[in-house]
Amino acid sequence: MTTPQTLKIDFVSDVSCPWCAIGLAGLERALEQVQPDITAELHFQPFELNPQMAPEGEDVGEHLTRKYGSTAAQQAQIRETIRERGAAAGFAFNREGRGRIWNTFNAHRLLCWAEAEGEPGQQHALKKALMEAHHGRAESPADPAVLVACVRQAGLDDAQAQAVLASDEFAAEVREREQFFTRAGITSVPAVIVNERHLIAGGQPAEVFEQALRQIAAQG
Repeated sequence: MTTPQTLKIDFVSDVSCPWCAIGLAGLERALEQVQPDITAELHFQPFELNPQMAPEGEDVGEHLTRKYGSTAAQQAQIRETIRERGAAAGFAFNREGRGRIWNTFNAHRLLCWAEAEGEPGQQHALKKALMEAHHGRAESPADPAVLVACVRQAGLDDAQAQAVLASDEFAAEVREREQFFTRAGITSVPAVIVNERHLIAGGQPAEVFEQALRQIAAQG
């Protein structure tokens, strides 16, 4: 009988990234498939796609046109592709899209807090709640009420979360982690780093993650 292997997985991502929601859903399915041979310690690491985003956010169509030069028709096609990929992975995107792009720094602060002070699995639950709120219901991850509702959904203490939001707690930790992964060469997300040395890039399907995890585990 083989001894189960535990892999450390750093999931580097941004709440505002739809491909990160797809990647997380695919990774979760892969982890279900590799049990009981392989288990994982999941750590959600911060990456901001738009760190300079203003508090009022920006219309997603205008943002994508300004950033990538895409047309409304191209954006609609990409949104449909994302919705289909999400459905295949088990994540339900809002058919009309996100509406606006928001600043996600406070969401990352709460994720850092959840890892530091929450119970095992609660950071993961908060990450999923944030993804569902933003990509599934087009809610703003910059809205304190949305953030606290996600905290409550994850089983974390909402009063403590409100205290974190009212302060600058975990701001330095988030910036330090962001800089660490940027220095490590991470320029796009999701980036899934296994045992601090194997990179699986992009919102991959479950079968790609499963194959990679089995290969890494076989290497010992």
